[in-house]
Amino acid sequence: MHFNLVDRVLEASPEGATTLKQVSLAEEYLQDHFPSFPVLPGVLMLEAMVQAGRVAAASRGLSVPLVLGEVRALKYNRFVPPGAAIRAQVSLDEAEPADTLSFRGQVVLVDSHSGDPGVVAASGRFTLRPVQAGPAA
Repeated sequence: MHFNLVDRVLEASPEGATTLKQVSLAEEYLQDHFPSFPVLPGVLMLEAMVQAGRVAAASRGLSVPLVLGEVRALKYNRFVPPGAAIRAQVSLDEAEPADTLSFRGQVVLVDSHSGDPGVVAASGRFTLRPVQAGPAA
């Protein structure tokens, strides 16, 4: 199953990307997480950063499918309720051999009514690497 956590690309460059996602109560994963207190699952905050990283990778001209390779220093700071908007921001730390990319990222809870720059809901570092075709011969 694939969750699309990019409603709009706000900025994209070879050095990073910023995307926006409006979290709706109609999203099926909110029905079970949690029934009496629906919030965006933490793993989907990470996935929002990964998808923003793929946008940056595409800006670099990488067309191979990229998967999550490693996650470091991941911190969750806030719940993201339905009706909220999140902004996933990633910046390239370094490009490693074999098209592996290291990013720093954060998911910011956006309050569009107050003009507040937002509160960081999650942050961390991660790598994206090309999909491996199969076991080495």
